[in-house]
Amino acid sequence: MKRKQTFFKAVAAMVMAFGAFSMNAQTNLGADCGCPAVGSRPTINMSSLPGYVALDANGGELTSGATLTCANTYILDKKVYIPSGQTIFIQPGALIKGNTGTAINATALVITRGGKIIANGTESCPIVFTAAADPMDGSYGINNIGQWGGLVILGTATNNMTFAANGPFQAGTGNGRLAIADGLGVLEGFASDIPQHRFGIMQNNNNPVAGESVGTFNDNENSGVLRYVSLRHTGANLVVGNELNGLTLGSVGRGTTIEHVEIVSCADDNIELFGGTVNLKWITTIFGNDDMLDWDLGWTGNCQFFFGMKSDLTMSPDSDNGIEADSDDQRSNNTPRSRPVVYNATFVGNPKTPGTVDNSALAGINAKELTEGEIYNSIFANFRNGLNLTKSLSGTRSFGAGGEAWHNWTNIAGPASATNGNGSQSLKVVCNTFVGVTNALTNNATGASAGTVITSGADFTQFDVTDMNDIVAGNTLPGFDYTFAVNTATNVFTQQNDVVPNPALGITGCPVSSNGFFQFAPYRGAFSSVPGENWLSDWTYSAVLNSTRGVAACPTDLNKDGSTDVSDFLIFAPAFGTTCD
Repeated sequence: MKRKQTFFKAVAAMVMAFGAFSMNAQTNLGADCGCPAVGSRPTINMSSLPGYVALDANGGELTSGATLTCANTYILDKKVYIPSGQTIFIQPGALIKGNTGTAINATALVITRGGKIIANGTESCPIVFTAAADPMDGSYGINNIGQWGGLVILGTATNNMTFAANGPFQAGTGNGRLAIADGLGVLEGFASDIPQHRFGIMQNNNNPVAGESVGTFNDNENSGVLRYVSLRHTGANLVVGNELNGLTLGSVGRGTTIEHVEIVSCADDNIELFGGTVNLKWITTIFGNDDMLDWDLGWTGNCQFFFGMKSDLTMSPDSDNGIEADSDDQRSNNTPRSRPVVYNATFVGNPKTPGTVDNSALAGINAKELTEGEIYNSIFANFRNGLNLTKSLSGTRSFGAGGEAWHNWTNIAGPASATNGNGSQSLKVVCNTFVGVTNALTNNATGASAGTVITSGADFTQFDVTDMNDIVAGNTLPGFDYTFAVNTATNVFTQQNDVVPNPALGITGCPVSSNGFFQFAPYRGAFSSVPGENWLSDWTYSAVLNSTRGVAACPTDLNKDGSTDVSDFLIFAPAFGTTCD
């Protein structure tokens, strides 16, 4: 049956979208679930919540847990810890702001071993952590990095630390010496004498001595839920050279749910994992300063649908890798080695070529320290190097112990030597597309050097032919454009990038996922080219800023270019007042 419909509501929605989409998405945070406007919410210091007990002048525990609602704005005025046996519940639409601070004064929310966070936002009512100075109207510059610490979750799942190889703990050195006992570590920059800073094996007492290895790991450990959570302007320095990350995960178990999480404008690694078995899905990291995804100390989880976009070189002082893949910063031969499985990621770098103090390769994938792992059906664009493999031995690395990351990757038969692999092929980089990278395949690159560039021979044949990786010169992939331009004073993007190849990049002959975590996705990269199927929805700050075309399903985006603008209105206007079936 035919119905006559007017388009008045659609026009109204479109006009509102033209004039106030960005601002309403911020100042009306949580409106769909009944939350008041951000500007009307009273502020509450986290240290004033019931049950807060100071550990020192810089932070304390919420000994009764807490429930944060969207009726208030909560200020992280100190480091706040959720102790073992307690839970912090954060309701959809809630807003938490971190006070600016560095070194011992840096603020952060820390979920300790045995504690939980339940931050179960929704697509229309996300949960936002941001800087105290952010008015939430879209005007706070995306080049404001490192304004507060970040979110830290500490668990009891497996890591590969030993005290002999990874200890004694040395704060502030950045040398990977994190162990205070076998399987028990302290995060970079934190104090080792506070049990709340420890991750890994659960001890039988709160003050283990060096070398102690009492207790067990729990790979199914559950530290809670992060869903539809935005973490912005994080990465403050705790000690020089030791910044917190946007999201830091220390020995977090696979019972924890982390999905639809974004990290915006982080001064250090966007997500860093120190061991653990936790899985990641639907992750966005934009305008960060260091690695987008960094794993270490034996992480063995899964990851699917990861979108990372570097800052423009004018926005932040530094830049590094898409993925930094480590197994142990001390270059020991500890097991289990890091061996995550990654499908359907898109990492967009920037054209930085000279390295600086904290760069390690400027690569889409920087595989080092004997890492293992599997990376499939992904896109890496606009990096100095595509895949960099550490081949030279250092520290306690030896051919007898397996060599280095290159030895895990190469299909040249073992035993491991300067020219042979170790026979494991436990590092797989298969069916990925490298776009606009200066050097698609390198060995031994550092921040200061591009390393040995491989353009022919057995390594290149494996990379390009056997492993079915594609190399696309320049910014020439159809439908895909990694360039963008932004006014950092106003957050206005004068040029958007487009991270959805069209037509889609096929996966014929490529591996498909083989466990229940992964969804079947018949394309390379994080996003489908089919309109309406993409997961980077309107709740993300990327969509609010309108920085990227073609990734958000939006009913008013009639030409499917990722934004509602005058072009959509011109498509709609001739149809105004007509009838629809």
